Amino acid sequence: MRFRHRAVAGFATLLLPLAGLVGLASPAQAATSATATYAKTQDWGSGFEGKWTVKNTGTTALSSWTVEWDFPPGTSVTSSWDADVTSSGTHWTARNKSWNGTLAPGASVSFGFNGSGSGSPANCELNGGSCDGGTTEPGDSAPSAPGTPTASDITDTSVKLSWSAATDDKGVKNYDVLRDGSKVATVTGTSYTGTGLTAGTDYSYSVQARDTADQTGPVSGAVKVRTTGGTTEPPTGDKIKLGYFTEWGVYGRNYHVKNLVSSGSASKITHINYAFGNVKNGQCTVDDTYAAYDKAYTADQSVSGTADTWDQPLRGNFNQLRQLKAKYPHIKVLYSFGGWTYSGGFGQAAQNAAAFAKSCKAVVEDPRWADVFDGIDIDWEYPNACGLTCDTSGPAAFRNLSRALRAEFGQDYLVTAAITADGSSGGKIDAADYGGAAQYLDWYNVMTYDYFGAFDKDGPTAPHSPLTSYPGIPQAGFNSADAIAKLKAKGVPSEKLLLGIGFYGRGWTGVTQSAPGGSATGAAPGTYEAGIEDYKVLKNSCPATGTIAGTAYAHCGSNWWSYDTPATIAGKMSWAKNQGLGGAFFWEFSGDTANGELAAAIDSGLS
Repeated sequence: MRFRHRAVAGFATLLLPLAGLVGLASPAQAATSATATYAKTQDWGSGFEGKWTVKNTGTTALSSWTVEWDFPPGTSVTSSWDADVTSSGTHWTARNKSWNGTLAPGASVSFGFNGSGSGSPANCELNGGSCDGGTTEPGDSAPSAPGTPTASDITDTSVKLSWSAATDDKGVKNYDVLRDGSKVATVTGTSYTGTGLTAGTDYSYSVQARDTADQTGPVSGAVKVRTTGGTTEPPTGDKIKLGYFTEWGVYGRNYHVKNLVSSGSASKITHINYAFGNVKNGQCTVDDTYAAYDKAYTADQSVSGTADTWDQPLRGNFNQLRQLKAKYPHIKVLYSFGGWTYSGGFGQAAQNAAAFAKSCKAVVEDPRWADVFDGIDIDWEYPNACGLTCDTSGPAAFRNLSRALRAEFGQDYLVTAAITADGSSGGKIDAADYGGAAQYLDWYNVMTYDYFGAFDKDGPTAPHSPLTSYPGIPQAGFNSADAIAKLKAKGVPSEKLLLGIGFYGRGWTGVTQSAPGGSATGAAPGTYEAGIEDYKVLKNSCPATGTIAGTAYAHCGSNWWSYDTPATIAGKMSWAKNQGLGGAFFWEFSGDTANGELAAAIDSGLS
């Protein structure tokens, strides 16, 4: 996927839940407890807007509050409201105004400020206490994390959970039970029976201990539960219809999870790959945390029709995907890591494949969104070959990485990979052991596109996603049929191969020849990147004038484009079925029309 560069967000609003902070009373008063949380509500690059919220979580009134924190050098408060903010070096102190210092039990108050720099608060204190939401009693530590719950007695509408107890220096009072990241019950023992569930639905449960001072400890690991009954899953053997959803599409492209509903595409696909997680220091990481799990959606923007609140545990794309799966229970979602831009970290990951796999599972199974993802997709461009950077991990590295992922994730998760479609002799398919790795993976997304484009600015013009070879093709083996044949020859089962479709075109300018093979002077203009344009634009701005090798091309003015249409997709899907392939996938949803005509063509072509 040559053109997949991550867009830069216009701004990022990052909710940083700092640990709870202690509200001190005088020795004669009963102990009270309080928390303070920080949110960066706006960010304009050189500066930002921050907000602190102080909440009285105790049973007695709080008569005053003082919040203190440290900023790193270069970050400072420039103005504030609803508190008196002062500083000593990099240490900042905010005291209540005369009118907002008293907080009844359960009440909260917020104050805000404008800041310069890019740092975040650290070492926060409230009324001199530690940042743990505890009491005034010295040395009272928060409880430990309970054990990961185990599920039993699962029915259509209920499940029983049990877990090992947490520990605390002064005693555990009770446990909060979290379902899909939200508290649904508080119990005194180490078991809970959840009722009123929906049949045939996935849930994620975790627990969190509270001590006698009402301090909460870390959240336990999560257990995934699927209730019995409900919607029947697509029959085994049905073709896979998978689309990539880009994390950064919520910015300039203004494409959101709800667009999958409004376009009708959600009812026509079986799987979504969420792109992309990053690979840093040999580990999987969330890339854009704001888009992934913090961006707030209004009621009209959300899949469920319910607006996000500022304090809900999960927002952003992940929460919208959760709502999508509730509406379309047949859809499975995989978290895709790597891509063209982020593949440079796979070499280090391959040096300790087991540690890499463990880090990936920790991201996928994060208690806040463990129910959202059904598997992991690895998009390494390219093992033991060159992409944006060159990898020298050796031919066995990809197989070893795949084996480690399967060992870590087990059989309950999908483990897949997007791979090269270079079918040339001695090309990228020959550089890694894709045949040996196939035994550990559910399927391969074979990237049968981006073969030719204006990265060769002088041409010759050629379709970027040819299904077959043709006389005059610029490079032998650069077509879908040759790539699929080579993978089959290496022992990859046909049903583990998905044919790739691009929902975009590649084009040149300075072209006078309508037929393929003409010379050019550079890349044709594109909305987001020169030489690339969405199908939804090209179908009107430069309609197809011919077809070659199973895909369409268009010559309009001095520009020459190639792209797939509903008609060429129908032909490719027929070919895929005849080859016994497992289905098809596409890059990516936002290139389609508002009514999802390309996704519909894949669906009807594989049905």
